[in-house]
Amino acid sequence: MRSEYDFTNAVRNPYTKKEKKAITIRLEADVVDYFKGMSRETGIPYQNLINLYLRDCAENSRKLSLVWNKKEK
Repeated sequence: MRSEYDFTNAVRNPYTKKEKKAITIRLEADVVDYFKGMSRETGIPYQNLINLYLRDCAENSRKLSLVWNKKEK
């Protein structure tokens, strides 16, 4: 075994998946149930479906339209 290796001309493996970051996120039960139902229909794990949906939102620069209603007393 060498004491040092030279990686200056190394090439990344093109077959490796993109790196994912594990996070904790709190979702409402009905949202999780929706994606789990879709998972049963498609055979794709529900976490992957959520990631695909969020990726689509990010790639298409989708923005939420939030309207705050004042409650009158």
